Amino acid sequence: MPVSAAMPVLLNISTSTSDAGLLLVLAVLLPFVGMMFGVLCGARHAQRVTQLALLLGLAIALACGVVLLKTNTALVYVLGGWAPPLGVALRADGLSVAMLLATAVVVCAVGVYGGADFGARRGESLQRAGFSFWLLLLAIWGALNLVLVSADLFTLYVALELLTFSAVPLVCLDGRGETLRAALRYLLFALLGSMLYLLGAVLLYGAYGTLDIALLAAVAEPGLLVGVAAALMTVGLLAKTALFPLHIWLPPAHAGAPAAASALLSALVIKGSWFLVVRLWFDVLPAVVTFSASQLLGALGAAAIVFGNLMALRQARLKLLIAYSTVAQIGYLFLLFPLAFSALSGHIENGLALTGGMLQAISHATAKAAMFMAAGLISAALGHDRIADFAGVARALPVTVMAFALGGITLIGLPPSGGFLAKWLLLSAAVISGQWWWALVLLVGGLLTSAYLFVVLAQALRAPLVPLLLCAPVARSRELTVLVLALCSALLGLVAFAEVDLTQIGRQVAMLEGAS
Repeated sequence: MPVSAAMPVLLNISTSTSDAGLLLVLAVLLPFVGMMFGVLCGARHAQRVTQLALLLGLAIALACGVVLLKTNTALVYVLGGWAPPLGVALRADGLSVAMLLATAVVVCAVGVYGGADFGARRGESLQRAGFSFWLLLLAIWGALNLVLVSADLFTLYVALELLTFSAVPLVCLDGRGETLRAALRYLLFALLGSMLYLLGAVLLYGAYGTLDIALLAAVAEPGLLVGVAAALMTVGLLAKTALFPLHIWLPPAHAGAPAAASALLSALVIKGSWFLVVRLWFDVLPAVVTFSASQLLGALGAAAIVFGNLMALRQARLKLLIAYSTVAQIGYLFLLFPLAFSALSGHIENGLALTGGMLQAISHATAKAAMFMAAGLISAALGHDRIADFAGVARALPVTVMAFALGGITLIGLPPSGGFLAKWLLLSAAVISGQWWWALVLLVGGLLTSAYLFVVLAQALRAPLVPLLLCAPVARSRELTVLVLALCSALLGLVAFAEVDLTQIGRQVAMLEGAS
């Protein structure tokens, strides 16, 4: 089908939702505008500018959710009034808005938490690391929002590059040689992934003359060229997401970074490239994906779950344990692809698996951010994060340990957490599709996760042989921030009682665009 045949549908949708779509422009521009004002205002006021931008950005994300629920259709904005393929459109369906909300909540929590580590004393200017942190926090937020609302593969490439070059400096904010090496390894993997993704996008543009997601979905057909393009783009994105066996950059980068940076990297940054894999497989090339390809992606996810959990069990340091836990949790995100493949239609479809995968991403974001920040509080209080020396921590820091445990409940998948509902949906999809082997992977992964969390909590609850002395006091505001974020993950499963499945709003339109 020529590209021109698919344009009327897109034009009709775009012009009818452009007013509400202005929220998407604000969601993308606000963090970057805040970053520029932070630079102009200098180190003395950068933190205040960032905190104001965080509040406004959270309000915009909430407004996007309200408008989406009210209109029950995707938000679309055509930049400059030029519709694709001549122009570029921003589009946010239920998946995008759900991730926009989760991103805003986690970024705001990281902003509150990071005030103690990177804030300035009254009447003084920020140090270099603090000034960089606040600007990079806004840059990452803006890049993530652009990833979530872009409807064009090249715009998504630009957004991913912005995300990479904003995230890498966070790893080495302290300037230590160890973290510099980790940041360099991260950068090399990210650049390799970017080259592969861009090469695949070039192949698609050469074949169809457009990179708009809706137009490509309408005209792309199975074939060697499209298959090669999809493979190149997928492998590139897997390198950025750190899916096993392309994970080797993640543990040292996430474990070596400051706690606030680790929370941001593990909870959100890796989700950007994963979200693009979802867009590519579900919205751009759903008819091109084969059963064997989806099973291969699921097998890599299963390997990540087993390997990441086993490596977490072997760690002596808490932050490194949580980093390997992230490797395992990434695996769950890729189980949705084989579970979403329909044997009847012969291609990947929306349904329980997609909703479960998205809920897994959101619940993991809130839980893992809380766990990394809790680990940072424990490390600051004790002067180390050696698990074997955690005796008495639960009595000294009860709120922090409780927040860590609540995050662990989500990772295991116990009710009423978001992790429980996500895994229940994935298990249901496995049963319905007859793919029982993925249900086994989910159950084994839950048991392994329980094992390493039990080790940590058992040490923290153990009575110390000598009185435990804290190196530094822990601010109550930081503990409460971590606890609130952990509670969000632990209670996220209650969305099962909602009458509306937010993640599916606007998905029907996307399917019609692809079918046309």
